[in-house]
Amino acid sequence: MGSDRDDVLWDIACPKQSSRVPGITMAGFGDRGITPPSIRLIPHPAVTLLLVLDGTIAVEDATGHQRRGSFVTGLGFGETIHGLRAQTFECLQVRMSPVVAHAVLGAAAELDNAVVTLDDLWGRQAAQLTEQLGALPSWEERFAWTDAWLARRCAAAPRVDPEVAWAWHRITATHGMIRIEHLAAELGWSRLRLWSRFHAQIGLPPKRAAKLVRFDHAVHNLVAGQDAAGVAADRGYTDQSHLHRDIAAFTGLTPATVVDEPFLAVDDLAWGWPGPPTTRPRRPPRKCLG
Repeated sequence: MGSDRDDVLWDIACPKQSSRVPGITMAGFGDRGITPPSIRLIPHPAVTLLLVLDGTIAVEDATGHQRRGSFVTGLGFGETIHGLRAQTFECLQVRMSPVVAHAVLGAAAELDNAVVTLDDLWGRQAAQLTEQLGALPSWEERFAWTDAWLARRCAAAPRVDPEVAWAWHRITATHGMIRIEHLAAELGWSRLRLWSRFHAQIGLPPKRAAKLVRFDHAVHNLVAGQDAAGVAADRGYTDQSHLHRDIAAFTGLTPATVVDEPFLAVDDLAWGWPGPPTTRPRRPPRKCLG
């Protein structure tokens, strides 16, 4: 299950089975001893839970402030330049749709491009969680244990409103290219109501969430070798300059340089491009249409 590619910084393990909870993907990472002092994080349209089982990982923001240990990053974290620093580590990463994260993490799902340590979030329970995982002898056992734990948390927690969940799935199914006024019209809501409910439960305003999803698909198209002009046309940007501005806003890089970022290679290996499949959204919930 480990990666044999020489250009990848870490050994990567992936579950043999999909999660029983739709909207969750997992991967395990082990340091190869070649991790550079700092790695740029690339924003992703998911809430990320990183469980550090051994070694040290620290997330550093643009001000230089570091948070060490296991942590949760909000939807789109990394938009202002954030770095990851690591020393001989082993960790399990869980990426969650914000719809699922709301049930698993509660208020922590609404971090809005921020990060919180699990110690701050759960106290002693955070250490117990990583100790239990670290004691398991194989990645498959760790994945299975984590999946069962996530399923229990989801079953016991309230979910986001069905209209909000539908709006998120509609955004991901259209690769972020749906206009927000059309989304509101399909729901039978005003734009203000959609903005308020979506922002409160997902963690970003709907327009910002759509922009993040579109960016994610665009940047992976670039990594796959498509030229910037073609990506701009395929992803609904007004022109190549518009794509350039979005890439710069999310990463501080250009379309030509962002493709070399290690985190995008990790995406390709650990989850496959362009990421976990999304369920095609059905019509809006009936109670929205009256």
